[in-house]
Amino acid sequence: MPSLAAKPTTSDTQPPRRPFSLAARAALATSFVLAAFLGVVGLTLSRTSADSALQGLQDRLQNFVVAYLAGTEVGRSGKVLLPDTPPDPSFSRPGSGLYAVAIGDNGFKWESPSAIGRDFGFLKPLAPGEGQFDGPIDTRMGRLYYYTYGVALDTAEKKSVHLTFMVAQTEDQLEGRNAVFRRSLIFWLASLGVMLILLQMLLLRWSLTPLRKVASEMSRVERGESEHLGDQYPAELTGLTERINAFVDSEREQRVRTRNTLSDLAHSLKTPLAVIRSGLETVSDESGLRNQVLDQVRKMDELVAYQLARAATSGRQTFAATAIPIAGHAEDLVQSLEKVYAAKNVLCEFDIDDNAAFYGEQGDLLELMGNLLENAFKWARHQVLLVVKMRPVAGRQRPGLWLSVEDDGPGIDEDKIESVLQRGVRGDERVQGHGIGLSIVQDIVRAYQGELIVDRSPELNGARFSVRLPPG
Repeated sequence: MPSLAAKPTTSDTQPPRRPFSLAARAALATSFVLAAFLGVVGLTLSRTSADSALQGLQDRLQNFVVAYLAGTEVGRSGKVLLPDTPPDPSFSRPGSGLYAVAIGDNGFKWESPSAIGRDFGFLKPLAPGEGQFDGPIDTRMGRLYYYTYGVALDTAEKKSVHLTFMVAQTEDQLEGRNAVFRRSLIFWLASLGVMLILLQMLLLRWSLTPLRKVASEMSRVERGESEHLGDQYPAELTGLTERINAFVDSEREQRVRTRNTLSDLAHSLKTPLAVIRSGLETVSDESGLRNQVLDQVRKMDELVAYQLARAATSGRQTFAATAIPIAGHAEDLVQSLEKVYAAKNVLCEFDIDDNAAFYGEQGDLLELMGNLLENAFKWARHQVLLVVKMRPVAGRQRPGLWLSVEDDGPGIDEDKIESVLQRGVRGDERVQGHGIGLSIVQDIVRAYQGELIVDRSPELNGARFSVRLPPG
């Protein structure tokens, strides 16, 4: 189907990926920072707790050694007597994971009931006063932490008996405590993180309220429901909103000034041309020069009329003054045309959405519909159809517009549509019924970044002129 506007390629129609919103950026950045911070805090606390638990284990084993030493005696014969009551009941339960062993001179060896049958071949004698904490080491009993201490006990004969005490504990008891602490730490840090993220989202929503207000008021200005942005904004946004309001006013003033300037220029040329033509028509000229000059003056006068119509075209506006309802203006235009073409007895039917509106200048709407309807009335036999549909698009403030005018006339052959439109664009070659009116329609469609489609009406079998204006 021929179209006045260039059709975009497939790659052009694919919308670019939208960047993250300010709120999403702030939320993601803060969440990453918060996750990293809580992770570092968790690792630090977990490591500190593990170190503290290990130090506690060392102190505990050392205290058991001291307790055994405090109850140990050496007889007159040099026999070592260890206490019958252990410092912890676990030493009396076989396989409890808490073991006590003592070795000394002449192959002396003592084991707590929990250590009977266990292999402690790694135990080495220590010098008196020497202590050692080590672990975990791999044994057939599992991984062990142990504390050893060397001591010299005096006998009644003032002889010294060298002993080395060892108290050992399996790693699983220590790791069990650490695992409980880590689970508790993860739960509370995760709960704290969720609470902080929710609080952050509330703070972001409150902080970005002025920006959402600016966006909302900008949408109202674009839809023509308001003329300016409000003035109740924080100091950081006041300068921005004031400049936007100044830009809105400047755009409207510039459009009016340009339109008036072109109109004044065309009017200033129209009067001298009329005087020249009037003077030439009263002068006789047998050489034919007068007719040639009159023909050129007539063409110049048509060009001025065409430029006057173009000067009235406002074009697509970012900040429309108001949304113009279409139905009422369409009825007024059709009533006027029915009077002009009363002899043809043309009936015009409407298919217009209730909320159909035009976002632009009223003059552009009247020129667009007026020229299309007049062209249809010229070529119709008895019937004309006007269709106006709104085309909302998600994410756009203004809906698109579909406007078509159909007639039951002879129509336009498909192979001639493009040439008819091309002739309509030029200001010095116009065909009756498809002249300056279609040129004005094409200029208005271009100004609003739309497209004009000409084909055959499926219902009336005549010509159909369809205008598609994109959403804003």
